[in-house]
This record gives sequence, C-alpha cells and structure tokens, in this order.
Amino acid sequence: MKEILVAFGRASRSLLRRDIFWHLLWPGVVAMLVWTVVAVLVWTPVTEGLFAWVNGWSFVGGWLSASDAAAVTMLVLIKIAVALLVVPLVYVTAALLVATVALPLMLERIGRTDYAELEQRRGGSNFGSAWNSVVAGLLFLLALLVSLPLWLIPGVGLLASVVLTGWLNQRAFGYDALMLHADKDELQRLRGDRRPQMLLLGGGSALLAYVPFVNLVAPAYAGLAFVHYLLEALRRHRLQHGISVLDAAPPPRKIS
Repeated sequence: MKEILVAFGRASRSLLRRDIFWHLLWPGVVAMLVWTVVAVLVWTPVTEGLFAWVNGWSFVGGWLSASDAAAVTMLVLIKIAVALLVVPLVYVTAALLVATVALPLMLERIGRTDYAELEQRRGGSNFGSAWNSVVAGLLFLLALLVSLPLWLIPGVGLLASVVLTGWLNQRAFGYDALMLHADKDELQRLRGDRRPQMLLLGGGSALLAYVPFVNLVAPAYAGLAFVHYLLEALRRHRLQHGISVLDAAPPPRKIS
C-alpha cells in the first residue's frame, strides 16, 4: 500500500511539469467533447429504446403497464444509468488516447529525469502498446455491455464502472509503463507478480473519473501513477536480482 501511495505522490509532483501538463489535459478534453456531442444526438432514442427493452421483460412489463408511477420511476432510473454510463465511455476513450499517444511521450520524459539510472531494454513497442490498448478497450466495452442490466440497480452501476475501469487501467497502462525500460521477461514477470497491486492502483485512479474537473486529467494521471509505480518496482527488481543499474549521467564539465 505504501508503494501505491508513493506512486500517487510522485504522479502528483509530475503534474506541475510544463512538459507533462499538456499531455495530461488534452486526452480528457477530446474525449469529453466527443461523448458530449454523441450524448446530445442520441439521448432520446437511447433512453426510449432502453425503456422499451426493459418493458419487454415478462417479469417487468406488466408491472410498468399497470402503474404510471412505476413507469416514471423506471424511466428516471434508465436516464440516470445512461448518464452514469457516459462517464466510463469518456474515460475509456481518454485512456486509449493516453495509452497510445500521450503516455509514451510522458514516459520518455519521466524516465529521462526520474529514472535515468534504469537501462532501457525496450521489451515492448509502440505497436504492442497500440494492440494492447485496443484489446483492453474492446474487452472493457464488452464487459460494460454485459453489465448493463445491473446498472438499473442504484449503486451497482457505479461499483461495476469502478471495477471495470480499474481493470482497464492495469491492463492498458501496465504494459506502457514498462515497455521502454523492461526487457520482455521483466515486462511479463512484473505485470504478473504485481497484478493485485496494479488492480488496487487502477481502482483508486478510477474513482477520480467521478470527480468534476479532475476527471479531465484522471486517465493521464492514472498513467503517470503506473509509470512511477512500475519503474520503481523494476528498479527494486533489478537490485534484488543483482542486476546493476546505470550510473546517473554526470553533469557536463565546464570548459574554461
């Protein structure tokens, strides 16, 4: 738990860097704009379609037809569920942008300044990052679709969203954080050994998606936290196994 808190602290410190802040902001803004437009265009047909779908359930349709109050309550629950559903959709879109574009750029800068002594063994690749992100996004959307009926139960939809988003974080960012510095064996080993901690780190980051304004930077902040957590884990792994790390580059000598 201490290592996770340290990772969040280091990620918060990185927020203040000018070469990092822009990459924290733009994925969330782009995803928010895209899904706001989509929500405005499809709100009425989606909510009415879901109500008709629920009304077609044999054990619910009769109850809704017999009571106007029940029908109104169900329609309100559906609208709340759809509104809550937009949050993980915005998050997964921003997370995919972070994983494929922003995080590799941030990783290069963070690695150069905070983890300069770690040898870059390049066990991953940009193609591997993009493929991993696409697979993670598709699995996330499939699980989200399967969980839709649960979203009509107050509170369950929020819980399902946090759990699924936490899984998405560890699946997408776990690869990207290590792809530059770890070799293939280290990348696979650390992602396997640290999976429970990564799920906890991912779940904690997922909660930020529901905090107004903070949610704009939540995906990129989660990516930064994974970078700090896993690069520190890689550093300790190499020291424990007797693998030397690089000496930090000496400052340039002044020529008199």
